[in-house]
Amino acid sequence: MRAVIQRAKDASVTVNNEVIGEIKNGLVVLLGVTHEDSLEDAKYLVNKIVHLRIFEDDMQKMNLSLKDVQGSILSISQFTLYGDCKKGRRPNFMQAAKPEPANELYKQFNALIEAEEIEVQTGAFGEMMDVQLTNVGPVTLILDSEDRK
Repeated sequence: MRAVIQRAKDASVTVNNEVIGEIKNGLVVLLGVTHEDSLEDAKYLVNKIVHLRIFEDDMQKMNLSLKDVQGSILSISQFTLYGDCKKGRRPNFMQAAKPEPANELYKQFNALIEAEEIEVQTGAFGEMMDVQLTNVGPVTLILDSEDRK
């Protein structure tokens, strides 16, 4: 499971010209799921994301977590994180999980975040979405559940 996280002072996701999710201070999380991923991968990433110290304290040091700043998450499912661009000019998405199991893990991921008492707004799985954000810093990090092994 892969996550691209971006620190944001505001963010929104729009489907068919309708805003379906928006946050103020927090993180935008783009989440990709592959075939071998499990609930354990989701648990690992959620724990990492909500406790990662990437928000600035009074001394302008990245020393506070999402929980510390009482931030929110805009969670967007993004199968393209498993796009393989090694050969040719068209990405190969064979590493991305099929829609049904990917959506199930995406829902579990979001439920785990909510269990941490973090507000979660989401996109619409499988839909064409427009995502807007103001990336603060900018701070953008890539997390992969493979890194725990």
